[in-house]
Amino acid sequence: MAHQFPIDRYLNVHSATSPSFSPDGRFVAYLSNTTGIPQVWLIPTTGGEPTQLTFGPDAVRGIWFSPIKHELIFAMDTGGDERTQLYRLYGVGGGTDHGIGDGWDFENLTNEPNAIHTFGGWNHDGSRIAFAANREDASRFDIYVQKLGEKARRTYAGPGGYFNPIVWSPDGSTILIQRVESNVKHDLYLHFPDAEGGNMRKLTPDKEEAQYESPTWSWDSKTIVCASTAGGRDLTALAAVDVATGKLTYLDTPPHEIEVVHSSPKSPALVYLVNEDGRSAMKLRDLKPSRTEPVAGFPPGVIGTLEFAQDGLQLALSFDGPRNNGDIWLWDAATMKPRQLTHSGRAGLPFNEFIQPESVKFKSFDGREIPAWWYPAKPASGSGPVIVYPHGGPESQTRPNFSALFQYFLARGYSILAPNVRGSSGYGTKFMNLDNIEKRMDSVADLAHAAHWIRDQKKGDPKRVAVYGGSYGGFMVLAALTHYPDLWAAGIDVVGICNFVTFLEQTGAYRRAHREKEYGNLREHREFLEKISPLNHVEKIQCPLMVIHGANDPRVPVGEAEQIVAALKKRNVPVEYLRYEDEGHGLVKLKNRLDAYPKMAAFLDKHVR
Repeated sequence: MAHQFPIDRYLNVHSATSPSFSPDGRFVAYLSNTTGIPQVWLIPTTGGEPTQLTFGPDAVRGIWFSPIKHELIFAMDTGGDERTQLYRLYGVGGGTDHGIGDGWDFENLTNEPNAIHTFGGWNHDGSRIAFAANREDASRFDIYVQKLGEKARRTYAGPGGYFNPIVWSPDGSTILIQRVESNVKHDLYLHFPDAEGGNMRKLTPDKEEAQYESPTWSWDSKTIVCASTAGGRDLTALAAVDVATGKLTYLDTPPHEIEVVHSSPKSPALVYLVNEDGRSAMKLRDLKPSRTEPVAGFPPGVIGTLEFAQDGLQLALSFDGPRNNGDIWLWDAATMKPRQLTHSGRAGLPFNEFIQPESVKFKSFDGREIPAWWYPAKPASGSGPVIVYPHGGPESQTRPNFSALFQYFLARGYSILAPNVRGSSGYGTKFMNLDNIEKRMDSVADLAHAAHWIRDQKKGDPKRVAVYGGSYGGFMVLAALTHYPDLWAAGIDVVGICNFVTFLEQTGAYRRAHREKEYGNLREHREFLEKISPLNHVEKIQCPLMVIHGANDPRVPVGEAEQIVAALKKRNVPVEYLRYEDEGHGLVKLKNRLDAYPKMAAFLDKHVR
């Protein structure tokens, strides 16, 4: 019998993410939610006691150390509204061993609270930063360069959509720009911010539908290395694009997708991650001479951010897995082995008892095999309750990450099935496109067949199956309850879409065109979008529903929750609604999670367990 602890213990498990090296390589800054909300912390690379650097009421979204000074840029919004501002964080007071003062202060560099700012990196000497912002037009991101101590200068007016700087070239002359037109069509540009007149050159071919993920400069500024599908590939592979000619050459084409690429700043070496059916495999490649070798030593799980120190001899990364909450790890070129740097709090829980999922597949309505992760409750039971978890996105993938909430429910006797229905990423472009526009409900049918698999394989009681998901996963919950009402004992919708028409009308202007590529647009597809919207089938919902939403959500506005809740109350269907005034697209703050998730557990215990 698994040990059972109250849910607040699980919610107090901490994590560390987003590492960034100090310029001398002696420290790593990172984000940690130790205080209940992600803030900036600093730790020596030799280990030891970390130091908290920011103390704000809202989540810090990203951090980037200067290449020459012990100061950082960090990004933060207000109440989850995603209107991120960029701040300079610097040391004050008397000197310390690390040369940055014994105190910390910050200044707002952007100070445009109605605009979104996306950081694009420091230049080579730390005198300037680049960022994208939708200051002039909410639907368009322009490129800005800002010298510290001066106002930002707009250097390019973007054509609309996601048009963002990625990183400066090592020689400081050029900014690499990525434009994301859709999830399967990207373009790369070279931006010369100091050039007169035309200062933008397109690097990738016109009209080709291809992905260019995680682009990064080579150490000598001559090559862009990325994960790409150029040339009609289905799976992303490791590619090098010659900056002078635009010619693309594939360096590694494994039978799985490549997802994160990062180059050494001092040598022709790079690291990249391979998504092996959800688990991460890290590889090190030397371009001169050309050779590749795997990097071993990690437990099963998922590797996130990669960053080399400036000497190229250390690599920082984030890692988590079913039995490992999120932490920062270092890899050393001398030892060729990883070591854990941070040790985030585990709330006294027995992590060695946590369930590791099994990779399974089940057949859907058309015979297609759908990959999924199966977490059997402890003790395993063929007659117990089951939670089916569709992920958000929809171009996303449930992977064997750490989930405190999953482990809590598993210890309570709930098994969990997390399917990667058609439309998920990680399995190639063709699979990812199988739910586009008119094919939307095929993915919901996959979800129904997940419930059938539970029944047919005797994995749980078919009368005690709940469906729970967030964002697009929230739509999947509502669509499952309206189109397959007999399969579910309860549903939990977190920041989900109930009406595609009002969603597309009210979502952030900068996101609308991008989302229309996936869902369809109101000019051509309104009738179809009305037909599949769960709100227009609400009379079919038979089971109790819980709805959770943040009032400041710019992606799926809170009106989506208000509509479905009002419609259910009108029909006397049991519905519980939790609205959080200081949250956006999901629950970030511990105080809100400590309120919402115990209520979620009580809801499931009442109706399913």
